[in-house]
Amino acid sequence: MFLGTYEPKLDEKGRLILPARFRDQLASGIVLTPGQERCIYAFPTSEFENIYEEMRQAPLTHKQARSFSRVMLSGASDQIPDKQGRINIPANLRQYAGLGKDLTVIGAGARMEIWDAKTWNNYLAESEDAFAEVAEEIVPGLL
Repeated sequence: MFLGTYEPKLDEKGRLILPARFRDQLASGIVLTPGQERCIYAFPTSEFENIYEEMRQAPLTHKQARSFSRVMLSGASDQIPDKQGRINIPANLRQYAGLGKDLTVIGAGARMEIWDAKTWNNYLAESEDAFAEVAEEIVPGLL
């Protein structure tokens, strides 16, 4: 499970050093794909394979399912981290997420998310009130 918030830098070659805590989970492979709210989703390859199987179950006649699959799969990049725990974030994904040098990497359960630091801080500030209000509706009895 991916947990926590980290603030790495993107180097001049478009590489990210993965948080040390995530490296073992991603050592055998990682799939980067466009995420929602203009971030990049980063899945262990095995988890992405499960997601792909679920997407395959959606009927081809369902327009939203086709659109979702197209965006997610056409922008995907699979790779294996190097010995220093670095991955390359392809230019198309850097542009999609508006990544600058300062990043925020968050653990989001089964995936990691890569955000431009300023975008993440704005998102977090905008979402804080909604988070406080809907916790009971989303996970009844949790808090």
